[in-house]
Amino acid sequence: MFFASDNGSGVAPEVMAALAADRGYARAYGADEATEEVTALVRTEFDAPEAEVVLVASGTAANALALSTLCPPWGVVFCREEAHVAADECNAAEFFSGGAKLETLPGSDGKLRPETLAAALSRYAPGDLHMARPAALSLTNLTEMGSLYRPAEIAALTEVARGRGLGCHLDGARFANALAAAGAAPAEMSWQAGIDILSLGGTKNGLMGVEAVVIFDPARAEELRIRRKRAGHLLSKHRYLALQMRTYLRDGLWLRLAAQANAAGKRLAEGVAALPEARLLGPVEANLLFAELPEPLVRRAREAGAVFYEMGRTGDRVTVRLVASWSTTETEVDAFLATFG
Repeated sequence: MFFASDNGSGVAPEVMAALAADRGYARAYGADEATEEVTALVRTEFDAPEAEVVLVASGTAANALALSTLCPPWGVVFCREEAHVAADECNAAEFFSGGAKLETLPGSDGKLRPETLAAALSRYAPGDLHMARPAALSLTNLTEMGSLYRPAEIAALTEVARGRGLGCHLDGARFANALAAAGAAPAEMSWQAGIDILSLGGTKNGLMGVEAVVIFDPARAEELRIRRKRAGHLLSKHRYLALQMRTYLRDGLWLRLAAQANAAGKRLAEGVAALPEARLLGPVEANLLFAELPEPLVRRAREAGAVFYEMGRTGDRVTVRLVASWSTTETEVDAFLATFG
């Protein structure tokens, strides 16, 4: 009964089989055929024939390299206050960009609103040499609170950002879950909505460890590749990143895995909502949810072996985060719910 994070799930069997089947030789440092095919698959999936793809082994590397490509050392990146780039990545974006500033903005349900972004931008006078320069917007979809940006919401935010010349980045650690929940096409949720660079996650959704940085403006690709090499994130046996991502994108596997996780999340949310004295803290749109539970129920679940995060306490009420993964089964969800009696 593991609901701490989808990072804790195993590797999808299709992906493990692809890695195990590779017994020969291939050119190193991304010069292999699998890497070329990944680029072709991304271009097809996103209806973006000029998109370029850079593979890295972690979400932190993907986000930091993407933002450093969009933002100079004197620039400002605007993001939500819970954004991983601001709260969970040890100042990697600032480090990789050589000193850029992250300005975190508030909002309800984990989402940024256009008027909030516009107000923040208004505090930076164009051409004022005494101030940092607005350079990039970073959004997360799904958000860290489990909420979903639909394409029109992303487009409204990127329109404000582009009006001030900002580049637009999307942290898509759970991008597949967002697509499956919204029923949107990858292009609608990314470049057609104004996104310049997407961190396309795989590790949380069945891969051993690989993220794809998708650059929709090919003019930026060379700089990103150089930054990846300089940062030590171009692996010698790069093909093992590519084999994972190729298997993920072939035949819709990435969306099937995400749909499985979302279905488990919905079942989990419905069960928690039915518990006496339990309260969901917002709508559940995919595989990630927050709930407030009485402390005795939390203790009972822990004693039964359930694993999840506690996010805070108010008296005898505990806020918990529960995350379902591609491999979460109905049996596991039902066993967890049964621990509450």
